[in-house]
Amino acid sequence: MIQNVHITAILKLSIEERINAMEEILHSIEQDKSDNISPEQLILLERRLEEYHTNPSIALSWDEAKSRISSSRAR
Repeated sequence: MIQNVHITAILKLSIEERINAMEEILHSIEQDKSDNISPEQLILLERRLEEYHTNPSIALSWDEAKSRISSSRAR
């Protein structure tokens, strides 16, 4: 979690400086994503997201997913 002192310092910046900081943060997130996900994984994630948008009922809640994982480990 970001410390309050950092937020206070950021809020003292001008609007333009805050926007620039935000853009740099967003750019760093995009860079991190591209460093950690292979092109094949990205294609798979995009396909699964499209499948979800087409049929939202295929999604599981976190509790359902944990239950399935636990039961598959017990086998």
